[in-house]
Amino acid sequence: MTSTTPSRNPDNYCYRHPDRQSFVLCQRCLRTVCPECQTQASVGVICPQCLKEQKKNRTPAQKRAARRWGRGGGSVLSSFGSGDTKVMTALFVVTAVVYLLQMLGSVVPGFRVESWLLFWAPLIYPEASGTFQPWRILTAAFVHSSFWHLALNMLALWMVGRVLEPLLGSARFLATYLLSAAGGSVVVALLSFGTPVVGASGAVFGLFGALVVIGRRAGANMTGMLVVLGINLVIGFLPGMNISWQAHVGGLAVGALVGLILTRTRRRTQRGLQIGLLIGLGLVLAAALLIPPLTGFVTLT
Repeated sequence: MTSTTPSRNPDNYCYRHPDRQSFVLCQRCLRTVCPECQTQASVGVICPQCLKEQKKNRTPAQKRAARRWGRGGGSVLSSFGSGDTKVMTALFVVTAVVYLLQMLGSVVPGFRVESWLLFWAPLIYPEASGTFQPWRILTAAFVHSSFWHLALNMLALWMVGRVLEPLLGSARFLATYLLSAAGGSVVVALLSFGTPVVGASGAVFGLFGALVVIGRRAGANMTGMLVVLGINLVIGFLPGMNISWQAHVGGLAVGALVGLILTRTRRRTQRGLQIGLLIGLGLVLAAALLIPPLTGFVTLT
């Protein structure tokens, strides 16, 4: 006589709850754990006992960072990739809508979204063009030259945004993105005055810069991130690539500076100082546009 009920295999039941069947293993001890006992790790899950050991074995720097950043339930880095990413999602949506409008412009005469939003330095200097269009400092981050340009920037935004926004909070994440975008535009204006620029690369480089500073402060190993950043910076300098290395460098520098400000003003009592420093950084970027461009003004006719 046969039975349709499978024989009980103790390896397929949670080691803490023997009555709960599961087929998920702890990535460290390889014991079976039920959903209640699972804690999401960077890869797979870990059980409560291994989580306790992981907390115990944290370095002093990681413990200090955990207290400073106010994150419970494991180390600071265990919170990466979780939480709210509404600003990142909004940036995705806005950028995608702008690109769809760009495509519409290819079939509707006179509907040139890219020409309205791209950054071209002469258009923010009245003495050069007779006009003043400062919004281009930020709106250039939402315009892209091709689908692949858009896809690569949005992939990079997703990679860093899902880590950084839950860590910083939505307001600080948005401030980092916009300040980095502005930083890229300012450096383009100063070092490559006559070059029109589009794309979110400067803003994305700024997010990576902020993440590197914050990660180092938290005691994380950021070697891999630094290698990726270095490779992408070098690519911008290669001839024939049609990439604005000025925007990359400007965005990266401003983003790293924002990360430094956030790490130094983390305490609740420093909130006013933090906001003041971020506003001050924005004013410094605006003041930098008063510096004569190295390549000289281009007078439009």
